[in-house]
Amino acid sequence: MGEEKQLLKKEFTLEGLDCANCAMKIENGISSINGVSECNVNFATQTLSLQLDESEQNNILAKAEKTITRLEPHVKMVEKRKRTTSSASHNHAHDHKHDHDSHGHSHDHGAENTKKLIGRLIAGTIVAAIGIIAPFTGIIEFALFFLAYLIVGGDILFRAIKNILRGQVFDEHFLMSIATLGAFAIQEYPEGVAVMLFYQIGELFQGVAVNRSRKSITSLMDIRPDYANVKDGTELKKMPPEQVKIGDIIMVKPGEKIPLDGRVIEGSSSVDTSALTGESVPRDIEIGNEVLSGFINNHGVLTIEVTKDFGESTVTKILELVQNASNRKAPTENFITKFARYYTPVVVITAALLAIVPPLLISGATFSDWLYRALVFLVISCPCALVVSIPLGFFGGIGAASKKGILVKGSNYLEALNDVKYIVFDKTGTLTKGVFEVNSIKASPGFSEEEVLEYAAYAEAHSNHPIAESIRKAYHAQIIEERLEEYQELSGHGIIVKFDGKKVLAGNQKLMLKENIDYLQNEEVGTVIYVAVNQEFIGSIVISDQVKEDAEEAIQRLKELGIKKTVMLTGDAKKVGDKIGALLKIDEVHAELLPQHKVEEIEKLDAQKQVKEKILFVGDGINDTPVLARADVGMAMGGLGADAAIEAADIVIMTDEPSKIATALSVAKRTRRIVWQNIIFALGVKAIFLLLGAFGIATMWEAVFSDVGVTVLAVLNAMRVLRIKEL
Repeated sequence: MGEEKQLLKKEFTLEGLDCANCAMKIENGISSINGVSECNVNFATQTLSLQLDESEQNNILAKAEKTITRLEPHVKMVEKRKRTTSSASHNHAHDHKHDHDSHGHSHDHGAENTKKLIGRLIAGTIVAAIGIIAPFTGIIEFALFFLAYLIVGGDILFRAIKNILRGQVFDEHFLMSIATLGAFAIQEYPEGVAVMLFYQIGELFQGVAVNRSRKSITSLMDIRPDYANVKDGTELKKMPPEQVKIGDIIMVKPGEKIPLDGRVIEGSSSVDTSALTGESVPRDIEIGNEVLSGFINNHGVLTIEVTKDFGESTVTKILELVQNASNRKAPTENFITKFARYYTPVVVITAALLAIVPPLLISGATFSDWLYRALVFLVISCPCALVVSIPLGFFGGIGAASKKGILVKGSNYLEALNDVKYIVFDKTGTLTKGVFEVNSIKASPGFSEEEVLEYAAYAEAHSNHPIAESIRKAYHAQIIEERLEEYQELSGHGIIVKFDGKKVLAGNQKLMLKENIDYLQNEEVGTVIYVAVNQEFIGSIVISDQVKEDAEEAIQRLKELGIKKTVMLTGDAKKVGDKIGALLKIDEVHAELLPQHKVEEIEKLDAQKQVKEKILFVGDGINDTPVLARADVGMAMGGLGADAAIEAADIVIMTDEPSKIATALSVAKRTRRIVWQNIIFALGVKAIFLLLGAFGIATMWEAVFSDVGVTVLAVLNAMRVLRIKEL
């Protein structure tokens, strides 16, 4: 490779990462290390992913660990073994027994630490109550309250001091410590204790709320199989899915998850596909069918030959997609991150001026009064609500979409859906089933439709073309091989065969002309197979692709959602394209296109649209890969779509239903609405309280509510994204 660097991708779980602000600090810290080409910290799944220079690997990782220890001493960086792709929920239960973390957030502490904290809060309250009731004054009163203060909030004070020593001044702990110590300085002892108490209770609730929303999202993704029953001779062995190889035979009993992608070689059953597709209707499975990991076997015993190893299986791919999704941050999220970076120092400086300037300028203004106002102002200003609730809102949106069988690969794509005004469809496999069926049979006088179908089915007995398959499927009887002889396939024409001693021709117009047969042209839309026996034309069969059941409703819903134009691109004949376009009421149809022409069509549209508007392309095949990559947002049909298309797309529809496009747009609109509600609500409440604080109307109590209370409400609001009844 010469001078080129070898890049290595690594993933770590950040145990104990419980605040979005810390995630941001860690991301910025590690990004600045030499040799790190990309660094992403995902707050929602507690994941750090790095791209780094392989030759410097050990050096860089040591630096990264140091950086984390410097910024957030309680966060541990643990390398992800392949086993933990399971989504954050697994790490939650076992690993988080760390100490109170840098945000005083009590997330993931296990019940133990929550109990300890509650115990401390009760003890502190009792000590403070003695201070209020008992008739002590002077130093004893101070000592009692200060003891109560240390019991309730000592950890926060300690953390603030530690952060200042590491040069991390502006964070919640610093604000809380300054404000409460300030209250002690101006002899408001009960308030100092009470504010710290209220703050800790708020943090407790916030921790519970954030955790709940994380859990409800990760439980959506709880589709990961835990074991596989592998056939070894006559006995079954339980093995982790990672150890099963391609070609192994596995058995899946009723009620078990199918652990790996494969093909059924014995048994039949119905499977529940809802975890992958959001579909509630079970799918019937028989010998020869493909099954995907994550399906749940309902009643029969299935024997399956494994076709993909675990790393390549559907479940692993989906989990990776959803986990990496929130690394691609939406513009709103990036904006808030930047906003918080400048906002806090500005507020701290304003607060300092508020404490110092008025007592100097206004006669009769007491320093302690204005100091108190400045402290209130500081507590109110903390931007916690925004920094926590916005990533959770988007993460919730991605979770809600996946519940409906729509995988969004990043919150930026979810946000982009709001600006989609043009939707371009591929035809086969997207709006149509990509499955050919016999549509009609026309028989010449003196022959029946059944005869035409029988001759055609025998002619097509050995062909594996989709058209041949559809004819054999329509002809229900058993094909008896002995009746056939002299089979020959003429490429681009059709088939000539002897059947019961008669010469049968089945193929297109070219075959009829080549053999000089006087045939009757069939004008129907679709692929026409002409059949002749002993040089006499006996009839024709029309085969066409079936439109998906929900395609018409899908286009209808998109129009209602304000889409300006729908366009269909197809490589198929113009006649076929126009017929389907008219049937589905699509605005524009371009037919007979090669893959590169599809890209050209998208570029033409791109030139017409306004700057803010976006184009969504929906496709399913390998030939759609370049277009998926070129459109503003690419969406692939994931159930039957080609792997290349699923890789290239930004959004994957697991059910192959076009109506899910409208669902995805609805989820995006709802997510945006909730995220903006949180932004406006948090900033609005803060603005009101900041004014009240500056004029001395708001006390420390309101200040703490406006910080912690708003965060809890915003997080609960963000969780609403998950509750999607019918979209």
